[in-house]
Amino acid sequence: MADALSHDYLAAHLRALDSRVRDAVARRRAVDPQPDDNFRGLYLSESHVDELLSRAAGGHLDISEVIVLDPSIERAADEAEAEGTDIRLRAMARRFGLSALDVWLVLVAVAPDIDPRYESLYGYLHDDVTRRRASVGLGLELCMGTLLSAAARDRLSPNGPLISGGLLLVEDVDRPFLTRSLRVPDRVTSYLLGSDESDPLVLAAVAPQPNAELPAVAELAAVFAAQPRVLVYARERPGGAGHALGANALRAVGHRVITLDMARIATEDVPATVVAAIREARLTGCSVVAGDIDELAEHHLGSLRVLANAALHVVLVGRRSWDPSWSSRPAYMIDAPPLPEAIRTALWETELGIGGVPCDGAPGHGAPRDGTPSDCADESGSDDAPTGPPSTVARDTVGYRLAPDQIARAARAARLRASSRTINGHPAEPNTADVQAGARAQNSGGLERLARRIEPRATWTDLIVPADVRAQLREIAGRVRLRDHVLGTWGLGGKAGRRQGVAALFAGPSGTGKTMAAETLAGTLGLDLYTIDLATVVDKYIGETEKNLERIFTEAERVNAVVFFDEADALFGKRSEVSDARDRYANIEVAYLLQRIEQFEGIAILATNLRANVDDAFARRLDALIDFPMPEAEDRRKLWERSVGSRVPRHPDVDLDFMADRFKLSGGNIRNIAVAAAFLAADGERPLDMEALILSTSREYRKLGRLCLEAEFGIYHALVP
Repeated sequence: MADALSHDYLAAHLRALDSRVRDAVARRRAVDPQPDDNFRGLYLSESHVDELLSRAAGGHLDISEVIVLDPSIERAADEAEAEGTDIRLRAMARRFGLSALDVWLVLVAVAPDIDPRYESLYGYLHDDVTRRRASVGLGLELCMGTLLSAAARDRLSPNGPLISGGLLLVEDVDRPFLTRSLRVPDRVTSYLLGSDESDPLVLAAVAPQPNAELPAVAELAAVFAAQPRVLVYARERPGGAGHALGANALRAVGHRVITLDMARIATEDVPATVVAAIREARLTGCSVVAGDIDELAEHHLGSLRVLANAALHVVLVGRRSWDPSWSSRPAYMIDAPPLPEAIRTALWETELGIGGVPCDGAPGHGAPRDGTPSDCADESGSDDAPTGPPSTVARDTVGYRLAPDQIARAARAARLRASSRTINGHPAEPNTADVQAGARAQNSGGLERLARRIEPRATWTDLIVPADVRAQLREIAGRVRLRDHVLGTWGLGGKAGRRQGVAALFAGPSGTGKTMAAETLAGTLGLDLYTIDLATVVDKYIGETEKNLERIFTEAERVNAVVFFDEADALFGKRSEVSDARDRYANIEVAYLLQRIEQFEGIAILATNLRANVDDAFARRLDALIDFPMPEAEDRRKLWERSVGSRVPRHPDVDLDFMADRFKLSGGNIRNIAVAAAFLAADGERPLDMEALILSTSREYRKLGRLCLEAEFGIYHALVP
């Protein structure tokens, strides 16, 4: 019924426009010198030029100024709206602040898209059959009866509500103003005809936010309730819920919301998407939540200002401090810290199916979401899906710092991964490995341009280190998992907002297991491991190394991963006395790193072969400092056994007890020897024997610059070349 009334109101306007078009056609015929010319509109005849010269200069026509609709139609529309009917043409006029002239200009421009008769009629009125859209001049003639009104022309200026609101496009800007074409965007046309399908540009950037009980929602909702149009800036820490905070606060005061993830938008589409999103929000009576705006502020400041100054509730989410130059109106600023542990666990449980019903009806998708423009557009699932895993799986996710929408996507990815397994003909429930894989899938790819990603494979069984080292590594894993609980729930973070990152230094000789320990930690936590390539960091130009490191730290804070700095003393070396400019800038670099590691919110592991080379000031900023000693005989025996493996055929003379007791080597050296010996055995088409092991050991000794003494090689010294 509402759509029918809206269509009738639009049709009444088009019928009124018809009368003006008929009058315009009659005027053209009255002055047409050759009405029967078959080539009329394709050329200018001499008589036509004479007729044009005979007309008086100016653009005033003897008609009423603006088309007026039948009063009875307007009264009927008033009554329908009073009863709650949405008449779209009127709603659009109110939301965009359009005057009567603005509305008629839109109707003149949209007419060929609704009724093809207007294409031919406009071509006739233009005296050009190729021009089938209304021009500025034709629009002013049909609506106003004058071409000289400055006020009327101003309605088509870039600052007017039609152009700035994205309702009308003035094309062919290289032509004189009056002959430029007018076009209404397809989305506006479809809206007037009753469609609720959003602009494709907007749909591509939409990031639906699940409902969640978040801190500060009540505070922000009170701000929205007190003012008609508010700009809010939510500064977001890694893992924060800025999008969800803004969306839930707006819903709390009865507003529908469009949430935009600016990272989803291609660089070249940013300006058009911002305009389309604001237009969509105003057409549908929504508010806008947009983030992450840091890239927008860096590369598309004009679009950011358009978004910030939009005439509606706008919530911007970013990591940097607010810059007043971004908007001509003041912003209400609020912090969006990481989700508290209890809320994050509850979201995981809901999304994994432990209670809650998704918007598409499938168990396990969480609470219903706001439906604007299409909150279910990227949902998946089925009505007969299993209810989900026990809550212990959700508790295993506390180490992941994800926003509510990321948790929802991670849970869907976990269910998809679990669906490859079936139990009694039904998809299996997600287990911890599925959930961890889903969470890792939410990591952005920005860090991979600066570091090498490693999917952890090493386990605690593979890691052979002293018991004290193993205990300290487990303590680091516990610190990561429980940091929100201890620093947040228990309040040990303090009022100063102590960083919630974790930084550790692994020190010890090469090959003692530092890299494998980092990989084991990452695997235990279900995180990816990123190793920093010093070649991409160090730059010979002053200040560039710090910029590269800042990019690494910034990206690392956005992902749930362990960042591993191997050979860290190359970057985190001791400061020295300044004797020349190079010393001064080297000290500045170390000072920057000291400051940045203290602010880092992620998980960083530094490894060095020479602990003494690392600046002492780093010790206070580290959560753990673990020394990796050379393995003792018992551990070396385990390393030999693990390096040789069970699948390599062995000669009966292989004596790994001798190898472990006599050769004081690190795990890395032992593996090198085992691999080299296996190649010798394979090349000789024989099992692995002591000759191959001794020969490979002697060559490893020479690599290390050590002598092959008979006291170490014993009865096998004769096998040394």
